Amino acid sequence: MSSNSKFDLTAVPGIQNTSPPSPPAYQKADCLMTLWLMDMANFSFSKFSDSQYDSSQSTSTPDSKLLNRTLAPSFDKVSDFKYESSQPISTPDDKLLKRTLAPTFDGGSVSRNESSQPTTVRNENVLNGNLAPKFSERSGSRNDSSQASSNANDILLDGLICPGFDERSCLSRRQSILYRRTSPHKPSPFLLSKLRNYENLHKRCGPYTKSYNKTLKTLKSGHINSATECKYIVWRPDNGLGNRIVSMASSFLYALLTNRVLLVDHGADMTDLFCEPFPNSSWLLPMDFPLRNQFRNSELRYAHSFGGMLEKDGTSVKSTPSYLYLFLKKRDYDLDKKLFYCDQNQSLLQKVPWLILLSEQYFAPSFFLIQSFKEEVTRLFPEKDTVFYHLGRYLFNPSNQVWEQLITKFYDAYLAKADKRIGLQIRLFHANTAMFQTVMDQILTCTVKKKILPDVSRRNSAASSSRSWTSSKAILVTSLYTEFYKNLSSMYGDKAAVKGEVMGVYQPSHEGYQHRGDNLHNMKAWAEIYLLSLCDVLVTSAWSTFGYVAHGLGGLKPWILHKPGHGMYLPCKQAMSIEPCFHYPFSYDCKSKKNVDPGTLVPHIKQCEDRELGVKLFNDDH
Repeated sequence: MSSNSKFDLTAVPGIQNTSPPSPPAYQKADCLMTLWLMDMANFSFSKFSDSQYDSSQSTSTPDSKLLNRTLAPSFDKVSDFKYESSQPISTPDDKLLKRTLAPTFDGGSVSRNESSQPTTVRNENVLNGNLAPKFSERSGSRNDSSQASSNANDILLDGLICPGFDERSCLSRRQSILYRRTSPHKPSPFLLSKLRNYENLHKRCGPYTKSYNKTLKTLKSGHINSATECKYIVWRPDNGLGNRIVSMASSFLYALLTNRVLLVDHGADMTDLFCEPFPNSSWLLPMDFPLRNQFRNSELRYAHSFGGMLEKDGTSVKSTPSYLYLFLKKRDYDLDKKLFYCDQNQSLLQKVPWLILLSEQYFAPSFFLIQSFKEEVTRLFPEKDTVFYHLGRYLFNPSNQVWEQLITKFYDAYLAKADKRIGLQIRLFHANTAMFQTVMDQILTCTVKKKILPDVSRRNSAASSSRSWTSSKAILVTSLYTEFYKNLSSMYGDKAAVKGEVMGVYQPSHEGYQHRGDNLHNMKAWAEIYLLSLCDVLVTSAWSTFGYVAHGLGGLKPWILHKPGHGMYLPCKQAMSIEPCFHYPFSYDCKSKKNVDPGTLVPHIKQCEDRELGVKLFNDDH
């Protein structure tokens, strides 16, 4: 874990364990939060204004020393060396965790308009009473009880959620409605029926049930001679969290369409990110699953893939295997893709009890092109650009740890009372000084031109009266680096008012780089994704699945920042669909055996706004 992280859960018992070693292996470890994390309820998040930065310090280099020294408003509280000694630190224990405590996620950043104003306001409508200064004076929070609907149908997301859950086991499942506006997208009756049927199937065939144990026996025999009662698709992780989430959603859609049970191998780095999505059962692959010893052996995996079996048996697979690996990745494994995406091969897959899937792609659009599935998937999603929106809200509810200690705590402290919440999701694929400046200029050009943020360059030099503001905006910055936050806070955060608008700039964390295999890093990433989804307006980076998940969950059409160096330059372009992009679609016509452009085959699948080679789902009227 990098030293700039504000919440360090490494000492928490069980946090690194996916599940207990003995059955039921899928049950979560009881993750107790550390003292400083629990004490977050007793003090406001750390903050500092941009004026505290040394103007001579470079703001455009991803220097690890800079990141570790510059901490921000985020998911935990820090005592910053740049605070004057006379200023209260408000930490429960200066010696605790080397004085790196919690509010933001790690060393996040906060910049607001008047440092002299109190940073906390008591308000019983907001959890813990932590509100952003100035914003706390205004009403209009989406979690205000006067605005929250008490309709049970709304709480259950129009029937998307089964009423049989223990509410305490997953607070976000029912509380999330308090943080979102009423959705215009309603799930179809057919989707609701399909979900209820699936829940019954999962309960009957889930881990350690009689049917599950019976189907496990086919793995030992190697082949099957008769139809099994339960069939499974085992999802395995690949790439970053955004890729994993869109891939899991696609895998679940496949499970719905083929009457399979989805089991996920989350591993230690995804512990306690999500609630269990299905009632009275678990979707976690048990730790004693017999094929786990193969998962990291590439030779064994290939030998049991479609391509490997054809290589062994010739032009066809002679007998139905008990399990099969499917690699639906961006490159290579063309035979596996032909097996999966070509309709004539689905009959073979239907007979295999265990499918083990490895993919980092959002391949859900492909089901609208496969003859066996396109009629049913269209009935499930008459609004074709709401596939991820509905499946994402059903599957991915933040765990109690992430919900209480990160998401709601940050939202209530900084975002709740703003009239408008603007999310900036900034991904740099090549971080260097020139790229920082290029992207910063691009962000300002986009947000000012599209009237997302005010143009401070033309503002009257005389500062507006602190009493003359008429509206408030909270700018949520998510990035691995602090440079963008610092630039924005210097422009907006130290102004009493900008054209009648009071502005606040906030950054929950800045990790410096993507931490592979790090559970705590993924917790913060998931919290940031979810916070972005609660915003009113989003500006996201091209090609970023992190941004896709955020706008997909929020049902938002973001302004997408053009990827520098790719095609004709435009600062940004608004998405025409709330769906994620399928980066590497299958471009082979199985009947004609020729390459095709998948974005030209049907009206509702078109080229992505941010990637020419990718496709995404649109409504027919676009």
